[in-house]
Amino acid sequence: MSQSDRRVVITGMGQISPLGNTIETLWDHLSTGKSGVGMLQSVPVDNFTTDIGGECSDFDGSVDNFGSPDKLLKRNIKKALKLMCREIQIGVAAAQLAIESAGLVGIEKDPARIGTMFGSDYIITSPDEYSAGITKCLTSEGEFDFDKWAEQGIPKVEPTWLLKYLPNMPASHVAIFNDLQGPSNSLTVREASSNIAIGESVTIIRRGIADIMVTGATGSRIHPLRTIHVCLQEQLADRNTAVAGGDAGKACRPFDRDRSGMVMGEGAGVMILEALDSAESRGASILGEVIGYGSSAVMNDQGTADYKTALSNAIQAALEVADVPADSIGHVHAHGLGGLRCDEEESAAINGLLGETPVTAAKSYMGNLGAGSGMVEAISSVVSMQKDELFPVLNCDSVDPKCKLNVVTKKTTPGDSFINLNVTPQGQASATIVKRFEK
Repeated sequence: MSQSDRRVVITGMGQISPLGNTIETLWDHLSTGKSGVGMLQSVPVDNFTTDIGGECSDFDGSVDNFGSPDKLLKRNIKKALKLMCREIQIGVAAAQLAIESAGLVGIEKDPARIGTMFGSDYIITSPDEYSAGITKCLTSEGEFDFDKWAEQGIPKVEPTWLLKYLPNMPASHVAIFNDLQGPSNSLTVREASSNIAIGESVTIIRRGIADIMVTGATGSRIHPLRTIHVCLQEQLADRNTAVAGGDAGKACRPFDRDRSGMVMGEGAGVMILEALDSAESRGASILGEVIGYGSSAVMNDQGTADYKTALSNAIQAALEVADVPADSIGHVHAHGLGGLRCDEEESAAINGLLGETPVTAAKSYMGNLGAGSGMVEAISSVVSMQKDELFPVLNCDSVDPKCKLNVVTKKTTPGDSFINLNVTPQGQASATIVKRFEK
């Protein structure tokens, strides 16, 4: 069998999201229709255009959130926590949970054959990092004196502050903690990152460069500075609309006629992708098989995203790589942002290539987790196939006539495969196709 024919399967999963810190809590929310969106607690909201979001409220950044590490690993994680901002902590925790899930702890393995692939947003420094230095440079009138910064301000800034925010650090920490010496890469393609990371990992394994890739993404829209950017640049849902009635959990309404925008969120997901021969040789449990992937970026000369064309290109590319017909796809896990134009254009792309295929969207339960969304969404669909139950789109009470889709509004069967879709505000789209594993 040539390396290009290597089959790539999923042997472990981990996630940290507004739907809890485990796969079990994730499924509990999805299967019971319980939203993870609530009133924002971690950032001041007085001057924001919204006061709701999907926060990882069960994650406190303690070592207990990182699975069940042995004594040495636990000590190393504790030591490294001070070099991780929240987004990186969430990503690394999801990776450790996935590694445990895959049964990779305490077994004999060649570290050079295991790599890491991680997507993230651009990670913004917290203002707290500079507050002590800025305070030292204030005049008696309370104004900042830049001339004092070099001698009085910079010495008050923690020398290792940058390590807490570099987007390559999730992959770095995971590789160091677990002695993974194989290929390592980091991607910053916003919401498109998860599916692209999966595609890159599959390619690496098929080339024979690695046997196992720890593949994940982490992101956030909830941050003292990032949230300001989001409020200024994106259409946000409001719990105070008549249809939401003050209930934060009803605000995110993908494809619904009364949708009013996206809900901010934070979270991370990780899959262990592994060559089938490697998984079988160690007796690993196989959760699904990745068979297709694609990506595309389309915008006009004014910088306006063309969601429909970008998503259509990504879907077509994924179908071609998978070498399967469109009507074989069991369900679509849509980007499902809840934005007016994005949902409409995504609907046109899905309808044009996948027709009446059932469509679900986990963002309706948790909001937009940024780069982490696509991975948590893909994990949700894998679990759906395991449970043989596809969860409905939450809050989609009346499908918008402009969104000509077969939106899942009550529980149904997921089929034997799914395509996972994501797109950024800049028109960068990505897709992954996963199917049930068969010998």
